[in-house]
Amino acid sequence: MISIDTVSKHYGIYKALDAVSLDIAQGEFFSLLGPSGCGKTTLLRSIAGFETPSDGTIRIDGQEMTGTPPNKRPVNMVFQSYAIFPHLNVEANIAYGLKKLRLSTEEERARVGAAIEQVRLGNLGKRMPNELSGGQRQRVALARALVMKPKVLLLDEPLSALDKKLREEMQIELRLLQKAVGITFVLVTHDQYEALALSDRIAVMFDGKIAQIATPKEIYQRPLTRRVADFLGGMNFLSARVTGENGNRLTVETAKFGVLNMEKPSGYQGNGSQATIGIRPERLRLLWEGETAEHELTGKVHNRAYFGETTHLEVAVEGLERTLSMIETNNYGADDLPIGAEIRLAYDPDAMVLLGEDRAAERIVA
Repeated sequence: MISIDTVSKHYGIYKALDAVSLDIAQGEFFSLLGPSGCGKTTLLRSIAGFETPSDGTIRIDGQEMTGTPPNKRPVNMVFQSYAIFPHLNVEANIAYGLKKLRLSTEEERARVGAAIEQVRLGNLGKRMPNELSGGQRQRVALARALVMKPKVLLLDEPLSALDKKLREEMQIELRLLQKAVGITFVLVTHDQYEALALSDRIAVMFDGKIAQIATPKEIYQRPLTRRVADFLGGMNFLSARVTGENGNRLTVETAKFGVLNMEKPSGYQGNGSQATIGIRPERLRLLWEGETAEHELTGKVHNRAYFGETTHLEVAVEGLERTLSMIETNNYGADDLPIGAEIRLAYDPDAMVLLGEDRAAERIVA
């Protein structure tokens, strides 16, 4: 549905986008994820037509968009601020874009009613925006975009203004809505958990470039670089040394975790014999009295934080430069472990990932 080919965007000598290429499938929920200033919103606005790329091409449904104004593109956009009209009621806000289509009164009314039903606004059609909650205003913005029946819906951090509980509820509804309407959604977000929960695939961006594109499970469990791993939630990073290579396998030596035979990730860029290994905190497990594991190590509780259903532990292991972070459910009393307690941890070598070297991007146009 969307094909982006070596798209760059320069503001003077500053590179907002640097030769970005990607394809987004028909009916896919695709997320652009990254920190502020990484270029994700510039890319979204380039798809919408609000920004003109300095180089490269964008095609939507096979048609090149160069020179095509926003109102002529088969897309619609939901803005972070919702941008609904304060002087119009819900129905009038939703119907606003339909006026240019010169539909009959009956057809316009039917499409507005269907859009209201899609986003579950019920009998709120006559309400004014100042009479709506944040979640309801967000639904109005969605309905106003969907009523135009676009081929692509672009979402610029549409849930960022909502409180945590409502945001989580709307994430579920947004995913269900996308499946129901079956059109391509492209979401911009800096919230990694939102991207993981909603997306079919995620593109992680830094410094105007795409660092990795993958499914949520792959990008979380098998990040390509330390920077991607760190942005996608907690990760323990371990210094290691590459001691052997056989095809796509590397032999890696680590302190306390022994010698590992690891798959070399596609496109892996190493740094000589130096290497970094990552393991997620939830892939470390407490061993209680009487339990054993094939792979284990001992340490002492350095810090503890209670999060209701889980406890997050920082564990000091002799011989490691940094404490290990781990997450344990509170079924067996992890929340009662005292600081300084000696504990045993189990780990699975298959849960450890070899991370490539991060390459800093030059943001200045040569």
